Amino acid sequence: MKRLPPLPALHTFLITARCCNFTHAAEQLHITQGAVSRQIAGLESHLGYALFQRQARGLSLTAEGREWLPRVEQVFGLISEGVEQIGVNRDTLQLKASTCVMRWLLPRLMQWQKERPDVPVRLTTTVQHGVDFSREHFDAAVIYGAPPPSTLGAYHLFDEQLTPVCSPALLEGAIPLKTPADLQQHMLLHPTLDTHDWNTWLKASGTVLNNIGKGQHFETLDLAMSVASQGTGVAIGDWALISEDLSAGRLVMPFALKVRTGLGYYLVHPDRSAPSPQLRALLDWLVEQARAR
Repeated sequence: MKRLPPLPALHTFLITARCCNFTHAAEQLHITQGAVSRQIAGLESHLGYALFQRQARGLSLTAEGREWLPRVEQVFGLISEGVEQIGVNRDTLQLKASTCVMRWLLPRLMQWQKERPDVPVRLTTTVQHGVDFSREHFDAAVIYGAPPPSTLGAYHLFDEQLTPVCSPALLEGAIPLKTPADLQQHMLLHPTLDTHDWNTWLKASGTVLNNIGKGQHFETLDLAMSVASQGTGVAIGDWALISEDLSAGRLVMPFALKVRTGLGYYLVHPDRSAPSPQLRALLDWLVEQARAR
């Protein structure tokens, strides 16, 4: 088996490959340009082929260099992941949650930290709706979608219920908003990049509109609700996630119809072992908060 190249030289290669410039690499590594050049030359000598083509205005990767780059990135990515995850204070619970549930979850976690400062929680947000505990080192996660598989310990929090919302000023304005057909005269705000949520609600209400494709699309529910609260248009949202905005009067429901989509929010943890007393306390508390809603 051929002797492995030295790790510092591989790190120097990684930085140099990203900027293709010895001077810029030296600045990032806090060493001299000559030291960078010598490390790259030593690595090339060790491997037996060139990694860079030297050019008048910088560097470019050779075919071998291009093959090496993703492999070296993977190696240092694993090392970085290990630094982040191994040796983390095990008293801190690691919780993952989709960004779509932040409007409900974040205020409650802040309240949890006030009530239980002895059980800190580190929250990681993601645009993904699921979790893979075999690869992701979390104690629990809040996921969105269909009921999770039996391989997870799961607690049902609440179901998705879609309903239109707008600002009180818009509802009381000159343009009518008394029936779903009146939505034809208003700007429709979409919390996603597609029209699925509005289509689902309109179908359930028996309403056909020809302006659904002319609305404004947002990447998050928060943005859509914020614009709706300013009176710009009528947004479609999950009643479970915007209930506090409704209670505070920032938003109102022009219609009583709430449409269940069959999807929901679930609090899950790995089923391979019983939750610790600290995790059990957090799980039970969040479920209680969902039921109190």
